[in-house]
Amino acid sequence: MSLKQVQSLLPPLPAVFRGRPAGRGPRPAPGGGATTAIEHLIGLAERLVGERSEATSVALSGEILRSYRTFDPAERAVFLAGIAARFGSDLVALQEAARAFLANPDQKGTARLLTAAEPRRQELLRALNHAPGGTHALVRMREDLMQAAAGAPALAAFDDDFVHLFASWFNRGFLTLRRIDWRTPATILERIIRYEAVHAIGDWAELRRRLDPPDRRLYAFFHPALDDEPLIFVEVALTTTVPSAIGPLLAKDRPVLPANEATTAVFYSISNAQRGLRGVPFGNFLIKQVVEDLRRELPRLGTFVTLSPVPGLAAWLQRLRDDLDAAVVSPRTRRHLRLLDRPGWTQKTAARDLIARALRPLVAHYVLNARTADGQVIDPVARFHLGNGAHLERINMLGDQSVRGLRQSHGVMVNYVYDLAGIARNQAAFARRGEVAASSDIRKAARSLAPSRTPSILRSIRP
Repeated sequence: MSLKQVQSLLPPLPAVFRGRPAGRGPRPAPGGGATTAIEHLIGLAERLVGERSEATSVALSGEILRSYRTFDPAERAVFLAGIAARFGSDLVALQEAARAFLANPDQKGTARLLTAAEPRRQELLRALNHAPGGTHALVRMREDLMQAAAGAPALAAFDDDFVHLFASWFNRGFLTLRRIDWRTPATILERIIRYEAVHAIGDWAELRRRLDPPDRRLYAFFHPALDDEPLIFVEVALTTTVPSAIGPLLAKDRPVLPANEATTAVFYSISNAQRGLRGVPFGNFLIKQVVEDLRRELPRLGTFVTLSPVPGLAAWLQRLRDDLDAAVVSPRTRRHLRLLDRPGWTQKTAARDLIARALRPLVAHYVLNARTADGQVIDPVARFHLGNGAHLERINMLGDQSVRGLRQSHGVMVNYVYDLAGIARNQAAFARRGEVAASSDIRKAARSLAPSRTPSILRSIRP
């Protein structure tokens, strides 16, 4: 496949990337001629896949990764598209292996079939990982691929290759859990500030308020190949009650609770620090490991709960409001929801009460019943916690009155409870049948919208 054909796999580059000016082509490779730097690098990748000398393989992989880093985003996209197109499975060998397996299905035939089916892209990625710093470079490369694949479906299979390999390279056995505190090296603390994705950390003083007091904890997963780069981290507040709003938890002048008096651990922020590892399922291990560590340290803790955002609620609700035939929105509810469009509604008691009355059952419906085209719970935070075995306990109106909280969810937050006795049961029911564990109050709120049209997929965690 020519470079021009490879470029056709991508959307128009100026519309997607903000790299070099349009019309400025890839840099020529050493030696000039018609060979471009991208074609030269793809040629090196071909050599690498067939190389049997370990020393030469390490040298080639290092050269490829160093050269790749010199490319601008547009050139990286063309390179990745070239790899996606030229390093797929050998379809002829796969057909032959399939015929042989169907003629004589046995374990050896299965192994030959799997070997033939594996794209050469995976062999290339494994070889690139041999370079010093190769794992970190490949995580960054996947970030580039995710950006390119957003407008180029032909790259989706290459992204699947990354996820498949990363799921093995970053499995729980390779991860280490560290508690982050004020004595942690500054390079890691700087990354915590930068990677915080739920409740922004404004400065070092604010970071210290989340780390230093005895009723605060922060834990992160690390991988030996990524040095001091956190993969995912969770911030914890130790309290005596289940909170309904984030403001009091983060207030500068909040009273500090002695850790040994706490009865409740609140997971109020979970941030994936590496965009290139999106889709790699290590987040579920984080919560469970932190729960175990906290129980050992503080035996009085009996409640483990989140204070979670509902990030897609406002956009979903707007689509519902635009659909005049939506059965779950009554005329009265529509009138009350119009108050959301009025500036300053959060400061008016009457408006807040009417909006809460209209919004609460819709939030329950959104978290429990709204589904993607393939039947998954639509809210990503709900999928994470329900998939880990938590149950939805409570809806908190105006739990987050920050600009971001109001924009994403009209200020709504929810509590997911990790009841240790029911986690395994809830997790199995959600994974196998899509059943959502929820409190009776949540079920009642969801049913109040339109009983005849609300899917019957909820299971109470209480009689």
